Amino acid sequence: MRILVLCTGNSCRSQMAHGFLETFDKNLYVCSGGTKPSGKVAVKAIEVMKELGIDISHHTSDSVDKYLDKEWDYVITVCGGAKESCPAFAGKVKQRLHIGFDDPWEAKGSDDFITNEYRRVRDEIKNEFTEFYNHKIKKSWKKA
Repeated sequence: MRILVLCTGNSCRSQMAHGFLETFDKNLYVCSGGTKPSGKVAVKAIEVMKELGIDISHHTSDSVDKYLDKEWDYVITVCGGAKESCPAFAGKVKQRLHIGFDDPWEAKGSDDFITNEYRRVRDEIKNEFTEFYNHKIKKSWKKA
């Protein structure tokens, strides 16, 4: 099963979703990309994922262009910007989904407040992608 997760900067939300999906099942091939990649994974995203024992520090912030000619079972956008500008893939895409989340990168305030925003979004991503995995991926493999 091949899954591509997209957001605008490919620094927070898509990276966290990517990390969760990889831990759910080692048989999944997961990548993430950005329509306007920041070039780096957000330090706070790495920190809050590490709190759950998931290391995304080796991830890279890549352009969606890197994946345009590949075949995907799912292409999932996690922000409105990526949903609006999601390019037409030259490769085969079986299903497109949008599972949107607030952008913790935009949080303003104290360091504690910002960290808690990253945690809140992380937990929402975990819940939504657990649901996605249990109801879409596991069910499709049982049918096969």
